[in-house]
Amino acid sequence: MQHGWLARGLDQPGGKLPLFDANGKRVGPRTIRSCIDQGWAAPWFANPLKPDWLVCKLTPLGRKILTRRSRA
Repeated sequence: MQHGWLARGLDQPGGKLPLFDANGKRVGPRTIRSCIDQGWAAPWFANPLKPDWLVCKLTPLGRKILTRRSRA
Protein backbone atom coordinates (compact mmCIF):
# COMPACT_ATOMS: atom_id res chain seq x y z
CA MET A 1 0.00 0.00 0.00
CA GLN A 2 2.76 2.46 0.93
CA HIS A 3 4.72 2.00 -2.30
CA GLY A 4 1.62 2.42 -4.46
CA TRP A 5 0.54 5.55 -2.62
CA LEU A 6 4.00 7.12 -2.79
CA ALA A 7 4.44 6.24 -6.47
CA ARG A 8 1.36 8.29 -7.34
CA GLY A 9 3.24 11.40 -6.21
CA LEU A 10 6.03 10.95 -8.75
CA ASP A 11 4.12 12.61 -11.59
CA GLN A 12 2.26 15.21 -9.53
CA PRO A 13 3.31 18.87 -9.24
CA GLY A 14 5.49 19.25 -6.16
CA GLY A 15 5.17 15.53 -5.45
CA LYS A 16 1.67 15.97 -4.00
CA LEU A 17 0.36 12.69 -2.63
CA PRO A 18 -3.30 11.78 -3.15
CA LEU A 19 -5.87 11.75 -0.39
CA PHE A 20 -7.71 8.86 -2.07
CA ASP A 21 -6.60 5.62 -3.70
CA ALA A 22 -7.34 4.68 -7.31
CA ASN A 23 -10.75 3.29 -6.24
CA GLY A 24 -11.81 6.49 -4.48
CA LYS A 25 -11.20 5.18 -0.95
CA ARG A 26 -9.46 7.52 1.48
CA VAL A 27 -5.83 6.57 2.13
CA GLY A 28 -5.58 5.37 5.73
CA PRO A 29 -3.92 7.60 8.31
CA ARG A 30 -1.70 4.69 9.44
CA THR A 31 -0.26 4.41 5.93
CA ILE A 32 0.35 8.15 5.77
CA ARG A 33 1.89 8.33 9.26
CA SER A 34 4.14 5.36 8.54
CA CYS A 35 5.46 7.05 5.39
CA ILE A 36 6.03 10.29 7.30
CA ASP A 37 7.86 8.39 10.07
CA GLN A 38 10.13 6.72 7.49
CA GLY A 39 10.91 10.11 5.93
CA TRP A 40 9.32 9.16 2.59
CA ALA A 41 6.49 11.73 2.85
CA ALA A 42 6.11 15.06 4.62
CA PRO A 43 3.07 17.11 5.61
CA TRP A 44 2.54 19.82 3.01
CA PHE A 45 -0.18 22.05 4.44
CA ALA A 46 -3.21 21.95 6.70
CA ASN A 47 -6.54 21.35 5.00
CA PRO A 48 -8.92 23.96 6.47
CA LEU A 49 -12.02 22.07 5.32
CA LYS A 50 -10.88 18.71 6.70
CA PRO A 51 -8.29 19.37 9.44
CA ASP A 52 -7.98 15.65 10.25
CA TRP A 53 -6.81 14.85 6.68
CA LEU A 54 -3.06 14.88 6.10
CA VAL A 55 -2.08 16.60 2.86
CA CYS A 56 1.43 15.38 2.10
CA LYS A 57 4.14 15.50 -0.51
CA LEU A 58 6.84 13.09 -1.55
CA THR A 59 10.24 13.82 0.02
CA PRO A 60 13.58 13.53 -1.77
CA LEU A 61 14.19 10.30 0.19
CA GLY A 62 10.81 8.94 -0.89
CA ARG A 63 11.57 9.77 -4.51
CA LYS A 64 14.98 8.08 -4.20
CA ILE A 65 13.46 4.90 -2.73
CA LEU A 66 10.89 4.73 -5.54
CA THR A 67 13.35 5.31 -8.36
CA ARG A 68 15.82 2.83 -6.89
CA ARG A 69 13.09 0.16 -6.76
CA SER A 70 12.03 0.82 -10.35
CA ARG A 71 15.60 0.32 -11.60
CA ALA A 72 16.11 -2.94 -9.67
